[in-house]
Amino acid sequence: MSDSQQKSFAVGTLAGVNPPLAAARLMVRMARLGRLDSVLAPDHLIGVFPRSVWDSDFTPQAKAVASPDEQFDYAPLLAHLAAGAGRVQLGVGVTDPHRRHPVLLAQTFLTLAHMTKAPPILGIGSGERENLDPYGFTWNRPVDRLEEALQVLRAALTATEPLEFSGKYYAIDRAPMDLTAPPGRMPQVWIGAHGPRMLELTGRYADGWYPWESMSPDEYQRRLGLVRTAARAAGRDPEAIVPAQMLSIVTARTRAGIRRLLRNPSVRYLGLMAPAAVWTRCGAKHPFGEDFRGLIDLMPHQLTRAEVQAAIEEVPDEVLYEWLVIGTPAEVLTRVRALADAGLRHAVIFPSSALVSNADAAFGYGVVLWLAARLRRPAGE
Repeated sequence: MSDSQQKSFAVGTLAGVNPPLAAARLMVRMARLGRLDSVLAPDHLIGVFPRSVWDSDFTPQAKAVASPDEQFDYAPLLAHLAAGAGRVQLGVGVTDPHRRHPVLLAQTFLTLAHMTKAPPILGIGSGERENLDPYGFTWNRPVDRLEEALQVLRAALTATEPLEFSGKYYAIDRAPMDLTAPPGRMPQVWIGAHGPRMLELTGRYADGWYPWESMSPDEYQRRLGLVRTAARAAGRDPEAIVPAQMLSIVTARTRAGIRRLLRNPSVRYLGLMAPAAVWTRCGAKHPFGEDFRGLIDLMPHQLTRAEVQAAIEEVPDEVLYEWLVIGTPAEVLTRVRALADAGLRHAVIFPSSALVSNADAAFGYGVVLWLAARLRRPAGE
């Protein structure tokens, strides 16, 4: 990792969006005291874990959280957290334009910019079935809709006169948008992109690229190249786009400790969030079908206990090692540094081992703080 990358490297984590509210406040306090750079909140109506298996045998979190589908709305949550965040960037990672109109997203984040000391992060993607299908939200041609939404969003964030827009999905007629961000706190638009067209939209419209799927350093570099090529074609500075990534880590002090974590059903369940293509690369067939796209298609609330348990039994270790960042703290550091060498500049790290026990949670978040400190220093120090 070069010195310039070291100076600019940022580390964040995720805030829980389940009650009790004190847990999210504690996360922001930890981030501030530990000098993390960001805390992002998911935007879900349904949790990613099935209620059918949500008990203390699956995860100790079930003792504090009655249902994984108890989900705070991110907007008032971030507003509440802003007073205690200091210079930590707060944001959503990610919302979508199907439930949230882009003009309202602009208003929400311009409002949040008046409450924070750092520019808020507006993460946005093309949507996920669990948040849309059960509630009757239209999800046709999601990337087309996202492209229009990004055009409206950009116009609304920087409007100096009433908005005019006529598209297939949005129509705006001389609509005032006079709210502005304070100096230095313009919301940053990050796009959760993986496929070619989404990467192209990131280069054209985004301030940051925020994939959540696991990638090798070579693949990360290749896709970042597509983002930057699209930025140049649009007349934008490709280096101004923050290359970020959500990293789910499973870490322990020893190999024996890691083997213990990988036997836990909540950790093995994470392998089911990997697309079928990842399973195929590992020589396995995804129990949810060969066309399963991972978290985008996951409908956890529809899965019975027997279905979840049977699917977990099929998760091979190879998929877990492909999908998650697994290792001792030093091994995780090596993995993240390899991604930094490929261009990563903002790692949002969630210790998935926190699902296993309170002790593993404390150790995992300690590792996140340790990683943040190490990643800001040259590799030889």
